[in-house]
Amino acid sequence: MPRKWIETVRDDTGHQHPIRLGIWLSNQKQRRDRLPHERAAALEELGV
Repeated sequence: MPRKWIETVRDDTGHQHPIRLGIWLSNQKQRRDRLPHERAAALEELGV
């Protein structure tokens, strides 16, 4: 997934919200060594 990737999600009221998913994923990968074991294991399980 490219770092510029943006997903648009709708909330319960129908409003759209852009989520910078590419940046979030990139940050999670870079900070993996500082994540709690549970979160790192969850990312590993997802194949990230």
